[in-house]
Amino acid sequence: MARWPWRWRVLLPLLLLHSSPVFAQEGQDNDPSTLFKRASEMMNLRKYDGSLGLLNAVLEVDPNHSEAYRQRASVLRHKCRYKEAEGDYSKYLELKPGSSSVEKELSQLLQAQNALESAYGQFESHDFSKVLEYINKIVLVFSPDCLKAKLLKAKALLALEDYSSVISETGFILKEDEDNLDALLLRGRAYYYLADHDVASRHYQKGLRLDPEHSELKKAYFGLKNLLKKTKSAEDNAAKGKLRVSAEDYKAALAMDPDHTSYNVHLYLGLCKVLVKLGRGKEAISSCTEALNIDGELVDALTQRGEAKLLTEDWEGAVQDLKEASQKSPQDMGIREALMRAEKQLKLSKRKDWYKILGISKTASAADIKRAYKKLALQWHPDKNVDNREEAENMFREIAAAYEVLGDEDKRVRYDRGEDLDEMNMGGGGGGFNPFGGGGQQYTFHYDGGFHGGGGFPGGGFPGGFQFNFG
Repeated sequence: MARWPWRWRVLLPLLLLHSSPVFAQEGQDNDPSTLFKRASEMMNLRKYDGSLGLLNAVLEVDPNHSEAYRQRASVLRHKCRYKEAEGDYSKYLELKPGSSSVEKELSQLLQAQNALESAYGQFESHDFSKVLEYINKIVLVFSPDCLKAKLLKAKALLALEDYSSVISETGFILKEDEDNLDALLLRGRAYYYLADHDVASRHYQKGLRLDPEHSELKKAYFGLKNLLKKTKSAEDNAAKGKLRVSAEDYKAALAMDPDHTSYNVHLYLGLCKVLVKLGRGKEAISSCTEALNIDGELVDALTQRGEAKLLTEDWEGAVQDLKEASQKSPQDMGIREALMRAEKQLKLSKRKDWYKILGISKTASAADIKRAYKKLALQWHPDKNVDNREEAENMFREIAAAYEVLGDEDKRVRYDRGEDLDEMNMGGGGGGFNPFGGGGQQYTFHYDGGFHGGGGFPGGGFPGGFQFNFG
């Protein structure tokens, strides 16, 4: 459908009026009083374009019709054609000087004109709330049919992310002129930022059918099309197991419009899932956090961030996220299973690392374990650490407890599997294995080629002929 030239849209009501049977029957086409009466009726019905055409006709027939100048000035003020309106008010005052009511209307015109100029200035300064204040409280009060003000208001609302109001405001404009390109663009953008992409695309397409070379509509339409295409590529590659390619696609999609939060939340989540599968925990945490910053109730993002924190060994963080996700979705067995894994890892992280205490790797042989134990037992022998005996006793106790677990093949296997050995009194040496005994028991070590005592030391011998007694 081709867009009608503005002249036809302005003159059409007048032409229809002249062609109506009633009008023709009256035979008063050129009667100023009849034309003026009809213009007043149309103005009361807020049909400003029709009223304007009739008033133009009145003044063509009677150039000194003062009330026609005043009424046309009022119509022009309503449509914020301020310069023309000011001229008509001036003409009225020439014909009827000293009219206080017209002077008041002229003052209102100047107020509306200044307020509209101020609104444009505030828009350039990005003070969008001030824009709305000028337009709602002044401009649209004195100029209720000001299309420029209505479009500026919609732009300010869009900048303030009040998308529902943008849709409402542009709806009123399109009801009057369904082919208004600016309104189609703004309304399409509002639907776009609400992630209603199908409706947004339809608005862009309608505008482009009216003006195929409209730069802003082309940019919006093809930008949306490319975003959806890149998103589909990311999802398809993830489904095919092409995780690295998928991650790059998600990042490219996010870079297209960082402000499109209602859609980007799903892109961040998709990227997070891919990064978790790739084992890139730190990046995954960042991506899921971005999703949660947009929507803090997104259970899937909490779950995936918990999984990512498991990858980075942030056990407490993982438990916190997964517990919150489980509370929000208590029937999800997958989340409960992940939470159990996180809680187990957190518990394991708080137990003694016997390998670290003995200074050996987890792949150490039995001989390596025994050798490390003997070396450390000698190093931290309390009688050899008189100046720091308390520290030596604590270290000696830890070393003995470590050997009690790692020196026993069955206990070592269970420890490596993450089983709880607390019931075996292996909770860190505090209430379990104690090389110092309980009632003043004496431990005697003879370093003469053999190693003897009541503290559970294995045979094997330390060199030397020294004897140490401690109780």
